[in-house]
Order: sequence, then structure tokens, then C-alpha cells
Amino acid sequence: MANYKMTLTPEQQEILDGKKGETLAKVMESVIRYGELFGAEKLVPITSEHNHLVTSFGLKALGPVYDLMTKLIDDGAVSKQSFSMDPRPIDKNVPANFLQKFIFNNFMYSRQDFYEEQLEKLGLMSKDAFTCTCYMDEVGNTPRKGEVLSWSESSAVVYANSVLGARCNRNSGIIDLMGSIIGYVPYFGFVTDEGRRADWIVEVRTTKKPEAQLLGSAIGMKVVEAVPYVKGLDKWLGTLDDAAKTYLKDFGAATASNGAVGLYHIEGITPEAVEMGETLINEGAEVYVIDDAELERVYKSYPVIWKNPDAKPKLCFMGCPHMSLEQLMSWTDKVEAALAEAGNKRVVIPTVFTAAPGVLEQFEKTPYAARLKATGVITSYICPLMYMNNPLCAKMPVITSSNKLRTYTTAKYYTDDEILVQITKGGSSK
Repeated sequence: MANYKMTLTPEQQEILDGKKGETLAKVMESVIRYGELFGAEKLVPITSEHNHLVTSFGLKALGPVYDLMTKLIDDGAVSKQSFSMDPRPIDKNVPANFLQKFIFNNFMYSRQDFYEEQLEKLGLMSKDAFTCTCYMDEVGNTPRKGEVLSWSESSAVVYANSVLGARCNRNSGIIDLMGSIIGYVPYFGFVTDEGRRADWIVEVRTTKKPEAQLLGSAIGMKVVEAVPYVKGLDKWLGTLDDAAKTYLKDFGAATASNGAVGLYHIEGITPEAVEMGETLINEGAEVYVIDDAELERVYKSYPVIWKNPDAKPKLCFMGCPHMSLEQLMSWTDKVEAALAEAGNKRVVIPTVFTAAPGVLEQFEKTPYAARLKATGVITSYICPLMYMNNPLCAKMPVITSSNKLRTYTTAKYYTDDEILVQITKGGSSK
């Protein structure tokens, strides 16, 4: 083995030396090399009950990944913590033409069933543990404050760090699994006290509650990977109730995808900000003021990359990241009211609301499910991003209120209010 600067415990050294098998030694070496790239001087134990992995899609092109998984399984190098996964990429209930379905099933995601069998052997929590919002109560992977995680999925990591006060870096795919297998992660970044301090003060001075995805986008593009301490948002959120958690879910996803934010603090709301206040802010922190004009400037800066910018939308995706139970119910009310006002019975654009399987299961137990179905809205567990991330779907004029989906695909962004007009009345609300 190469010489490493990292200080290891006797148990960690034994694994690296191959005393527990060659495969575990390689896993340990991979995690150590990863940590040393970021200056980590030691490994610390993962303390969460579950972990979360990002590579949920059985792409035919990922042959080396399947070979790696087979090697890990055969050698008994499976996860010490059961884990959830990002969403599945396909669902027969989501609108797609014959050619799209053929490409999905026979070429792009032809290894999906095989890959899911591998994941079950490696430690998947359950057959339906596929969602980007694993931290929701209905899913069962909600870490506690201070717990150390080995997660990837940027929107889940930023939520766990910020809203829950857990500790996790923005790990890459496969490294998340490597940490789960050996039970350790490198000690750097958001795992440390110092790495959780804020380098930016964001002052929210809007005249109304800012759109979560738009505010997150503005902050992400400004601070990039730094930690922001946000003032003034508590005026609009009040307390950390279900509605606030839903807001911060979407806000955080936008900061993480439009920038690279892995942790934010909301004054008076998030646990560390409540506990430590402005002592979290580093001396010399920069200040970013966000008012109505700044949000409008950010919104107008988004490029429209449709071939025909004025094309009629053929599909609307809501739920990137996956919608909460609170969102599904509140949106049912909004869609019904807007349809009644427009004199329509069903949505005028094919519309898909995506949520975790566990959330959808609970939603089906409420009277809202039948009401939403009557409006023509489809519910699904898929990942909208993986649905669209191919040449066929990229050509479709798709609309969304997700800044993450807008960033990674050709989808066109509208605010929630504008989306509501589009799907119930047709045309733009502008």
C-alpha cells in the first residue's frame, strides 16, 4: 500500500493492510485517497442508521458499475447501514410516445431490474426506497442532528445538513457506497465544526414571501459552494413546521444545483442558527441583499433553450426534488380552484407530480388522491431529470417550477403561480 498522511486507527489500518480481505482494503484505500484530496487527516465513524446513494438508474452504459457491485457482493463487502436510493428513471404511467418507451426499456435503462437486484443484496432499505427526498417521515431515512452520514444527492445532502443539522459532505456516487461499506467517512468540510461556519450573509428584503426555487437559485449562483447565513426569511416562514420544511426542501435544491451549496443557515429557523445565532458567521463575511428587483433580474437571466421558444408545452413536471405530502394536498386544492375559475374540468397540459413511493402511498389514503386524479394530474415516483436526460425528451417543450430540472435539462422554468395558470387555463401568466 502507498504511504498516506492520514492518521488511522488500528482497526482502519488492519482493513487497509488487507487483513479483512483484498476487496475491503481497496474500498478503504479509495475512501482514504478521496479524503486526502480534501486535506482530511482522519476518518470518523458514520453514526446514522441509514445512508443514501445517488446512482439509482440501470443505464446500459454503466457496465463497470455493475462489475464493481458484483465484486463487492461476491466478497461480502456490503453496506454496514441499509440505504435508500435516488428515484427510479421510468414509470409506465408517465406520458411517453412509443419510440421514447422503446428507447427507455430496451436501450437506456435496460439493466434496471438487474441493478435493483444488486442493490437489494448490497443493503437497500426496501424495494421502494427510491427517492431524492429520503429524509421525509414517510420514507424512514431521517437522520438526527449531529449524526455523520455518507450521502450523495445534492438536494438531500443540503437538506440533511441545513434543516436537520446532520453532518455530511457532498459526496460523489460510489464514494457514498464506499463509506457505507467500511463505516467511515473522511473528516473535512461539513463534518467539521469549522466547515459549517458561514462566509456569506444574505439579507432577504422582499415585499412578499419569495419563491423558494427562485430565492435558492439567486443564492446558489452568488455564493457558489460557500455557506450562507440567511436573514429575513424567518419573517415569511415562521417556525420549522411542515410547510417550512417543504419550502426549504425546494429552496435548498436550487442552491445546490444552481450553485454548489451543501449547507445553509436560516436565522431563527434551522437548528444550528437557532442554537448559535450569528456566532456561526465568519469574520469578514460578504453580504448579498435580495429584494424584489434582484429576484426579477435572476428570473429574467434564465436562458430558454427550446428550439421554438414560443412552443406550446407538451408536458409539465412538478417534483424535482420529490413533492411532500403537504405539497400534494395543497396543490390539489390549488389545481381544483384554478380549473373551476377557468371553466375547465381537467388540466390542459399533461402534468406529472412526482413524489416518493412512501409519500404516494400515504397520499392515496387521503381524499385528496381521488380529487387530484379527477383533475387529470398524474402522480409518479420517477426522477424527472432522468426521464428528460436524453435527446428524444430533450426536444420536448417541458415546463417546470423546479430550478434543478431547469438547470440540468431543457425544461423551461416558471414560478408556481405561472405553472398553475399554464396547466389549468393554458397560455402564459406573464
